[in-house]
Amino acid sequence: MSRDSSDHWTDDLPPKAKAYLEGRRLDEVECIISDIPGIARGKAVPASKFARQDYFHLPDSIFYQTITGTWSDAAGAQGFLERDMILRPDMTTASAAPWTGDWTLQVIHDAFDRDGTPVPFSPRNVLKRVVGLYEARGWTPVVAPEMEFFLIARNLDPAQDIKPMVGRSGRPAAARQAYSMTAVDEFGPVIDDIYDFAEAQGFEIDGITQEGGAGQLEINLRHGNPVKLADEVFYFKRLIREAALRHDCFATFMAKPIAHEPGSAMHIHHSVLDRKTGQNLFSDADGAETAAFMHFIGGLQSHLPSAVAMQAPYVNSYRRYVRDHAAPINLEWGRDNRTTGIRVPLSGPESRRVENRVAGMDCNPYLGFAASLACGYLGMVNGITPRPVFEGDAYEGEPDVPEVLGQALDLFEEADALHEVLGRDFARVYSIMKRTEYEEFLQVISPWEREHLLLNV
Repeated sequence: MSRDSSDHWTDDLPPKAKAYLEGRRLDEVECIISDIPGIARGKAVPASKFARQDYFHLPDSIFYQTITGTWSDAAGAQGFLERDMILRPDMTTASAAPWTGDWTLQVIHDAFDRDGTPVPFSPRNVLKRVVGLYEARGWTPVVAPEMEFFLIARNLDPAQDIKPMVGRSGRPAAARQAYSMTAVDEFGPVIDDIYDFAEAQGFEIDGITQEGGAGQLEINLRHGNPVKLADEVFYFKRLIREAALRHDCFATFMAKPIAHEPGSAMHIHHSVLDRKTGQNLFSDADGAETAAFMHFIGGLQSHLPSAVAMQAPYVNSYRRYVRDHAAPINLEWGRDNRTTGIRVPLSGPESRRVENRVAGMDCNPYLGFAASLACGYLGMVNGITPRPVFEGDAYEGEPDVPEVLGQALDLFEEADALHEVLGRDFARVYSIMKRTEYEEFLQVISPWEREHLLLNV
């Protein structure tokens, strides 16, 4: 049964989407889904057509494409048939597209096979699968992401170095100005549009701060349901890019866009609640740390090395893991210690949580959350005990985060327990797609090689 073509379906939209359209005529609906890199794929359709359709089709090959658009050989035994998937809208995700010239909504869709089975390598389905494993045990996972990104000068030539944007003062953004309100003021017009767009889309920003890099900002989101928060990060990347373009600059979510500057992370805060009582499983009745809390940390320590390929998905991602440069190089855990890969922030018992500082902002948020939650889940289910709490500067320790994408993929491909949680078909497709992408990169000769090897070796 299709939607009411008289447009009464808009009466059931989320409140912010209804408020955005109040007194206006909806022109278009963007039907979108995240591919594996995190790019929005889909179709834009007239609102009248969307009102009459329950689903639309896209070929499953969108999940076999690398970030460059190359097709990987991940189609499986049947071959590259580009079979149509059935994409159904999740109307709870209906959101304004306030930067468009007409009145447009965006709606995130879920991918199904013809028999109604969720497509196992669709990133949103992967995260739903992991959340479902928690729920089957009576647990409710909660996440809170921190999004770091750079505002940069327009870069039209990939051969040119990336430079910080020019602020209101007319000077390029300066580095080493973490938490500076003056630095935030430099980007005031862009930030104003980010707030306005977020308000129109119904997203609650917990705060915006200047980070340590030149033109680097951080946006924190309120904690909540992992799928909902991944949807918001997915939307936010587009929102921030659109706000930047209005002011003649770019927003980039590369893990390491500028040499000698800090990289951009997507720190993920985790807690787990009892579904019946709503109590934080990381604290007992007396407020003390529980075995579940320790086991979650143990799961991150044991399994994150194998999951880094999902949280640091590109060759550039590994340039972020630099000793003494605001990103972890190992998976020690510490209390309020930002040198460790796993941090326990200051908090009361009700908000006790674990922060994963490994994930980069370049990762697909659905897959970044899924990987982190999968590691914690394995720790809780298998009772994994973490190493002793780390005291001091973890940068003085030995690295245990993979140093290059090829090494990370080797670990991922051997991670049988992780594949079982994430889904084996997803693991197969992801591995093939990322190997294809990595091999593409290895065919590129860099300026460093030409400068230092051309006449010297």
